[in-house]
Amino acid sequence: MTAEAVQAATPRPGGAPSTTARPHGDDPLRIAMLTYKGNPFCGGQGVYVRHLSRELARLGHTVEVIGAQPYPVLDEGVPLTELPSLDLYRQPDPFRTPKRGEYRDWVDALEVATMWTGGFPEPLTFSLRARRHLAARRGEFDVVHDNQTLGYGLLGGPGALGAPLVTTVHHPITVDRRLDLAAADGTVRRLSVRRWYGFTRMQKRVARRLPSVLTVSGSSRQEIIDDLGVRGDRIHVVPIGADTDLFSPDPSVPEVPGRIVTTSSADVPLKGLIHLVEALGKVRTEHPDAHLVVVGKRADDGPVAAAVERLGLSGAIEFVKGITDAELVDLVRSAQISCVPSLYEGFSLPAAEAMATGTPLLATTGGAIPEVAGPDGDTCLAVPPGDAGALADGLLRLLGDAALRRRLGAAGRERVLARFTWRQAALGTAERYREAIARQPATGARRAAAPSPAARA
Repeated sequence: MTAEAVQAATPRPGGAPSTTARPHGDDPLRIAMLTYKGNPFCGGQGVYVRHLSRELARLGHTVEVIGAQPYPVLDEGVPLTELPSLDLYRQPDPFRTPKRGEYRDWVDALEVATMWTGGFPEPLTFSLRARRHLAARRGEFDVVHDNQTLGYGLLGGPGALGAPLVTTVHHPITVDRRLDLAAADGTVRRLSVRRWYGFTRMQKRVARRLPSVLTVSGSSRQEIIDDLGVRGDRIHVVPIGADTDLFSPDPSVPEVPGRIVTTSSADVPLKGLIHLVEALGKVRTEHPDAHLVVVGKRADDGPVAAAVERLGLSGAIEFVKGITDAELVDLVRSAQISCVPSLYEGFSLPAAEAMATGTPLLATTGGAIPEVAGPDGDTCLAVPPGDAGALADGLLRLLGDAALRRRLGAAGRERVLARFTWRQAALGTAERYREAIARQPATGARRAAAPSPAARA
């Protein structure tokens, strides 16, 4: 259902805003979860929204996800309210210019103008649409949970949004900006990168004014303090996790000799794929059957494509995208090694998911990865980021030692079960919701829970 349809279907007697008292004790909460991007096949934001919303619903809370394209995939019991953008980056025509009839208001015009000038408009324009939508539904939610939009439209406190705001920052996008600038070749490319990441100035300003910030690791917490200038007492670490029912060992899935699996987009320097490609070239001189399956988008040009061509690895590397959850799990189960070659991660869901399947993990020490993967030689093999030689050594060691692979795989799953599940994440997140609600004054009798979008439709 679109935002406009939701608003049209929701009665608002006299147009007056309703008031709501904060819930008591363990009362179920009514949660609006915002996500300006929800792609379930690329990046962690769509995964986060899907699994956290499901587990919050299982705890008895009412969760409504409000999102823009690409829309998230949600589980049963969690409704989606569509708050559409102009979807300017959709395939097969990214950076398109909309037709005149597509423009609905000044926010659409702002979105296109920012894209025309080389910027990335979606965090700002989604926040403006979300503010308008939430203001029209004042009193229907106890808390608003923003998933890293950090747009100006979300400022103003409960008076503007109708409920207290809690924001998740997985890691500051300023980290991506630094790494992309370091990888940029030439003045024109560097200027283009700076313009694209212009929205990070807004995110810094917004983050400093937020009362409650959630993040997923101690490493990300420190980056938020250092890069965004948020006070440490406003930041709370709530680790996320793997779906340990889905990502689980299955001995019936045959192991494919020499298979290495990673999750990465070829054109994102932060993911470190080029270093893994270079490592594979070294490994194949001793293990000719070694091959890499990349869950992510293939780049037709750029450093990774050039390295694949230079090293003659086109037949040893396969890119897959858009696969189902079941296909992904079986792919990871079939690998002898799962690898996370990233230069930086704010958490690393691929590491947790691979460990949950019992697949042995080779990972760098970039960002928060050690917090997830654990000690070198205990639950994983750990190497410095950006070091193709160290990655090659780790791959060779694992490919040549089946006993080590079994030991690390079993220890990795136990670590995930003990520390990183979505139920634990939901419990910790709900606790922070209640703290945010408790800081706000009660302003009247709490309304009965509003009907879901599906019921109103």
